[in-house]
Amino acid sequence: MLTMTNEWDKVFPKSDKVNHKKVEFHNRYGITLAADMYEPKNVKGKLPAIAVCGPFGAVKEQSSGLYAQTMAEKGFITIAFDPSFTGESGGEPRYVASPDINTEDFCAAVDFLSVQDNVDPEKIGIIGICGWGGMAINAAAIDTRIKATVASTMYDMCRVSAQGYFDSMDADARYEQKKALNAQRTADYRNGTYQRAGGVVDPLPDDAPFFVKDYYDYYKTERGYHKRSLNSNNGWNTTSSLSFINMPILCYSDEIRSAVLIVHGEKAHSCYFGKDAYKKLKGNNKELYIIPDAVHTDLYDKTDIIPFDKMADFFNKNFI
Repeated sequence: MLTMTNEWDKVFPKSDKVNHKKVEFHNRYGITLAADMYEPKNVKGKLPAIAVCGPFGAVKEQSSGLYAQTMAEKGFITIAFDPSFTGESGGEPRYVASPDINTEDFCAAVDFLSVQDNVDPEKIGIIGICGWGGMAINAAAIDTRIKATVASTMYDMCRVSAQGYFDSMDADARYEQKKALNAQRTADYRNGTYQRAGGVVDPLPDDAPFFVKDYYDYYKTERGYHKRSLNSNNGWNTTSSLSFINMPILCYSDEIRSAVLIVHGEKAHSCYFGKDAYKKLKGNNKELYIIPDAVHTDLYDKTDIIPFDKMADFFNKNFI
């Protein structure tokens, strides 16, 4: 059994239109995951369901919970979950990320939703935010039970880890990065601890790039700070990057037959991830939706910018 906080400790206000409770489920690696379940009030029968996760380095008390609660207001059973090794979820050592295990986390969420009495197992979708947008598309490539997928302000974490931002890293730079990370592995083993990579930089340097300022404005301020969030605090284990460098996701995304909606901000530094992911998708049930003037973290919590109605229409259209 996990230890989960019962009081409301989200960075967004609680809705009076939905019921909320804590739940847990396990993945096929035996890791127990913690989640918040949101159910629309005064609705009976089997409902469509959505599992939500992200951003990369966030917890369910932040963006994913806001997405899940809002989609529940629109008639869906939803869960927002903490990925393996983070937040209130299980898994040791702490603060590890994995392209395989984190893709599996989405599939495990589908396992859980599929057997709930009030869920229609033929109408299950997923939403991935930021780094979990890429994981969501990767999950859709393997899990045929997922009928529709939304990737919001997505990152391809494998691509950015292996190639740097805007693919600026060549093989020599990648080799030097791997040397440093493997040296850290030795140090970690010798010390019996895992070095943390650090969350969003604080204090913010005057010459910080805009995207760093963008992250700071969310994770390090009252707007989005949470005590369990990796990005708000000390970050992932440094050596987590190794698996992302070596195991690319989205290899089979061109074989996804279910519906996919990619939502991105026009001015987001990450927009190229969404555009390139969309180019690889095939079929007439795929869509790229670009929001004018929006930056990356606008799609974390700005409810006047996040196209929740469009997402609801997308799921309802494809839950047939």
